[in-house]
Amino acid sequence: MRYLDPKADLTFKKVFGEHPDLVISLLNALLPFEKPEEEIAEIEYLTPELVPETPLKKNSIVDVRCKDKMGRQFLVEMQMLWSPAFMQRVLFNASKAYVRQLGGRESKYELLQPVYSLNLVNDIFLPDVPEAYHDYKIVQVEHTDKVIEGLRFIFVELPKFKPQDFKGKKMAVLWLRYLTEIDEHTRQAPKELLENPEISKAVTQIEESAFSDAQLWWYDDFWDAVRVENTLISDALREGRQEGRQEGRQEGIQEGIQEGIQEGIRQNSIQNARGMKAEGIPAGIIAKITGLTPDEIEKL
Repeated sequence: MRYLDPKADLTFKKVFGEHPDLVISLLNALLPFEKPEEEIAEIEYLTPELVPETPLKKNSIVDVRCKDKMGRQFLVEMQMLWSPAFMQRVLFNASKAYVRQLGGRESKYELLQPVYSLNLVNDIFLPDVPEAYHDYKIVQVEHTDKVIEGLRFIFVELPKFKPQDFKGKKMAVLWLRYLTEIDEHTRQAPKELLENPEISKAVTQIEESAFSDAQLWWYDDFWDAVRVENTLISDALREGRQEGRQEGRQEGIQEGIQEGIQEGIRQNSIQNARGMKAEGIPAGIIAKITGLTPDEIEKL
């Protein structure tokens, strides 16, 4: 048996974007619900593309977007490489989903339902913090128990995941093991995962035999793009540090890093997008891999 990595765009959307029971299980396991009645019982999938109300505003796409019977919305993202821009994109997407609940001038603000953003990051962005799980909400600075409800952001740094840090949260451990322990080198899924019906079903969905040749091509291309961008980021960081040391100023380090990352990633993204567009890959997948907007892809 050969499996695909569940973190890839193709597989992640297949597992959690096509099976309501699986995304419900994932959300209930990883979101900070404090009472049983807060847990999700049923969801309705929404389009992952948050289309603006006017053509002058920016489109945005998430991996999975859904809502429950109470009207609460849930955005789920799998991010392979970390950048400060990702944090801003998460805030942008959640805010847009929250605001778009108001259908017209007659809408009442008190009817707005919370938006939860769950972000699984296959990278480390808080190296000085040992925990993998990060819960963000809007609180008063002086009294952090005073909360403005509406937006909640969860980030999980997958490389930091350790089962012992999630004591008493069996499903959280199983889902995070599923995301971190299975990839193309896996020939036998761990017994503990297969013993759980939901995780076992998720494992079945990423068997290589479940995908067409065209899908497998997109899968390989996704990882090629991730590897190239990771190399560019590393090179840009190294060049930025060298330039900063030569100038002897902290500003030089930061400027070199930022300019190198932005230019290197952008040029590589444009080149990859051109190739994928020529092969007929849908613009949504190209946008997810490269980070370019649909308008930028259309102009290539």
